[in-house]
Parts: sequence; C-alpha cells; structure tokens
Amino acid sequence: MADLMKVSCIQMDIALGRVDANFEKAKQLIIEAMKNAPDVIVLPETWNTGFFPKENLESYSDVNGQRTKAEIGGLAKEYNVNIVAGSVSNVKNHKVYNTAYVFDRQGECIAEYDKVHSFSPMGENSFYENGNADCRFTLDGKNCGIIICYDIRFPELTRKMAVNGLDCLFVVAQWPKVRVPHLTALVKARAIENQMFVVCCNSCGKAGETVYGGNSRIVEPWGNELVTADEQEKIITSELDFGVIKNIRETINVFRDRRPEIYDINN
Repeated sequence: MADLMKVSCIQMDIALGRVDANFEKAKQLIIEAMKNAPDVIVLPETWNTGFFPKENLESYSDVNGQRTKAEIGGLAKEYNVNIVAGSVSNVKNHKVYNTAYVFDRQGECIAEYDKVHSFSPMGENSFYENGNADCRFTLDGKNCGIIICYDIRFPELTRKMAVNGLDCLFVVAQWPKVRVPHLTALVKARAIENQMFVVCCNSCGKAGETVYGGNSRIVEPWGNELVTADEQEKIITSELDFGVIKNIRETINVFRDRRPEIYDINN
C-alpha cells in the first residue's frame, strides 16, 4: 500500500580509521538487510571513518562523496532500494565535512546534507566545517528530512523542516552510551511535537575511549516505539504506516494552532 514504508536501520560497530573495512562491512550489512525486503535502509553517522580520527582526518575521508556514491549508490540501484547512507567524513574544497547522502532506488544521489551543529565537547568543530542548510527530500512519495546526531538537541532545526511538510525524520548518529537516555527522550520528543515518524540509527561498539550506545529505534507520531535495538551490532526493521499522520494532525492540530509571531527567539 502507498501509505506503508518498511525501514531497516543498520546499527553498525564502526572501526575507527579503518575505512576499507568499514565500507566492506557496511555493504555486507546492506545485503543482509535486504533479506527483510525494506523500502529504505539507514546507516549511522561517519560510518566510513568512525567518530573520529584526529590525526590526518582528511586522508581518511571520502572526496566529494565519490566512493560513497559509487559503492553505496551502486547497491541502491542493484537492489532497487532507497538508502539513507548515514554520514561520512568527506572532503569538499579542501575542507572536511560530516556529510550525509541519500540515494533513491535508481542509485541516484537525491540529497546531500552537511551537519549543521558540530559537537564541540569532543572537538568536532576544530576538525569539521559546519553546514549551513537543512535537508528535505522525497522517498517513495513521502516527505523526509535528515539530521545528524548533535543536531537533534536543536529543535529549531527540526521544526523548520516540519512546518514545511515532513512525514519522516531520519536521525543518523554516533551517540555515546553514557548519554543514551538523552537520545531516547529527544527522539520521542521530536516525533511527538512534530507529529511525524522519527527513525534513529545509532552506532555501537567502542572507538578510542568512547563506547557508543546503540539503542537505535523507530518512533511513530504518537510517541510509541515501533522497534528498538540493544547495544549490539544488529539490523532492526519496522513498517511505517503514514496513514496515522492525518489522524493525529486532525485530532491535535498543533500546526494549525501555532502562533509563530510569538516565537521570535532572535531577540
């Protein structure tokens, strides 16, 4: 049915700085995920490098997404599946960005997003350039958006996309285990307040001194969790029924009842 979309999240254990091994693992996990016949496959944040090698970061990074487009876009076309390819450390104009790519069923790159908010507590702002725009796109007729990890702590970014029409938000992350309760609360909050599906794909395992928390999850617009993961590498899958969005927005119409003239937060 047109209102249904099956989504698989690949909760990947990423090897810090081992780019070739990470590409090979990501591709094998995508092939594994296809056993569930999903419409969309999602990868986590900076899965090519891990988060993040501080020595010679540029040398580990993709260049204008060329490898990601060739290898992950190639799988999207081969398997006729949409792939929200998480994000990769990526060089553009001699600067490193945390860049997300989205591929349609034909393997075409239909969206590209540079992480807007760098995670300064881990020094990301000293190694990566910030993006300057949000990102919305369409997958199988559904209005979608993407944010990366720390971005979820800035509700203004998500709400800006939501008021322009959003059915599903993809959150790709490398969120540490110690702060998983925050991630759980934020994913649910973004779903409830914007009356949309939120698909969160986190990493797991250890990189350097940081243990990543897994707990990927898919939350529907009422805030109910459709599927969740534990802390181990795995693939989780759920079917999204977009028919519920019309019902919730008619029942509790927060978009109609908004008063944006009151919300000038720049003053």
